[in-house]
Amino acid sequence: MDFDTFLRENLKKFNIEPDEEQCGYFKKYSEELRKWNEKINLTAITEPEEIIVKHFTDSLSIMPILPKGKYSLIDVGTGAGFPGIPLKIMNRDISLTLLDSLEKRIKFLDFMLENINADNYKCVHCRAEDGGHNPELREKYDVCTARAVAKLPVLLEYCLPFVKTGGIFVAMKGNDTQEISQARTALDILGGEIVDVREIKLGNEGMNRTIITVKKCRQISTKYPRKAGTPSKNPLI
Repeated sequence: MDFDTFLRENLKKFNIEPDEEQCGYFKKYSEELRKWNEKINLTAITEPEEIIVKHFTDSLSIMPILPKGKYSLIDVGTGAGFPGIPLKIMNRDISLTLLDSLEKRIKFLDFMLENINADNYKCVHCRAEDGGHNPELREKYDVCTARAVAKLPVLLEYCLPFVKTGGIFVAMKGNDTQEISQARTALDILGGEIVDVREIKLGNEGMNRTIITVKKCRQISTKYPRKAGTPSKNPLI
């Protein structure tokens, strides 16, 4: 099965239909990801079909939850650009910020966004704990996303400071929903409320994901996020 057909088949499950130009951008993204991966460590997933399922489809599985049209989004710990760049390919109106702590990745992200002819974006090299106190980033976004491996209480402290009051944080997790009960203290301290939890399956392998949507109900004390390293060592539980 060719690249475009396989991509379209996987995205159809989420009622997403990329046009010819968008399919071309995804193909370019896949090719450059594999090429750059030989020089810098971007992903352990290198087969084109796996990239489609585990990176592109996974990233776009949250589209039904997100606003339509113009909105601002920050992708925290974006790595090789997931989910931020696939979302940008499918919605050019997103004002996108990609945040990552590794400078080598930032070079790839800038290159990739240029090569899909994107505009209205920026790539920021810093840790989430530092970015959350930057007045140019703090409470500036309608949506924050994270496809990170950190536990939910830690992610909440990393991500909610970037979100405007009334905005949402979308956490893309594995199939362990136990973390939700562990997040009550963090939600209380950080002014968040879980408004949606949905489980999805990717591809034919039955790879399970849990998408947790958290609404930010009020401003956060300026002492959060705590200094770098503290949220993971001493989570709010």
